[in-house]
Amino acid sequence: MTDAQPSLPFPGAVSLTRVGVYDWESDDGLCGGSPHMHTASTEAYFVLSGHGSVETITTSGFESHPLAPNDVLWFGPGTVHRLVNQDRLEILAIMQNNGLPEAGDAVMTFGTDVLKDPERYADLAMLREKPSSPGAEMEVRGRRDAALEGYRLLRESVIAGDDSGLRHFHEDAVRLVSSRVPGWQELWEKRIAPESARTADWLRTLANGQFDHFAEATVARGASSHPGANFGMCGRLQKWDTSSRP
Repeated sequence: MTDAQPSLPFPGAVSLTRVGVYDWESDDGLCGGSPHMHTASTEAYFVLSGHGSVETITTSGFESHPLAPNDVLWFGPGTVHRLVNQDRLEILAIMQNNGLPEAGDAVMTFGTDVLKDPERYADLAMLREKPSSPGAEMEVRGRRDAALEGYRLLRESVIAGDDSGLRHFHEDAVRLVSSRVPGWQELWEKRIAPESARTADWLRTLANGQFDHFAEATVARGASSHPGANFGMCGRLQKWDTSSRP
């Protein structure tokens, strides 16, 4: 059997990323990455090794969910989340809507003054240093600490029973991403929606006792980046290209 170039996306048009969660301690004594929220995609965590937790803030309140090997946990858009590394936590992040998160689906929990200023937000969110450069880690840690400032205010207010801060964060997040939505819609129509239509076609074919689509069967292998080669919001990343190719 030989490797073939993919002619269809990874199942479900999802993306896979291995995350070595940051072990950098913040000033609250916890290690981890930048709290953030996805606006249009559901995310799942499969724990590969280590221990930790994920803190979540939703309209239902604040929760902390322990993570141990083989645990699976997922959450929908609108969930503010913070990964906490207690002991060499590594996860496989499975993200719905491959391409949308990379196109700016996530919004970090910076302070209100930053969230209300798109230019300041973009400036603080952007990573300018190359991952291999000496200043890269400092830049990522600075971004993480800035996100933690706003996150703590959200967490404290929600725990106190006041969800107004969370509502304002949601409003600010929508304002930040609204200009990108037309591009997301185009990407979704081109790369994601066709997967459902393709399955519908297969089911109609099978119902008629036919199997023409079997002739299009392919075997694909996703290209992998070097483990830990990139800095993400939550940790060092290893990514696979699971997109469709001609």
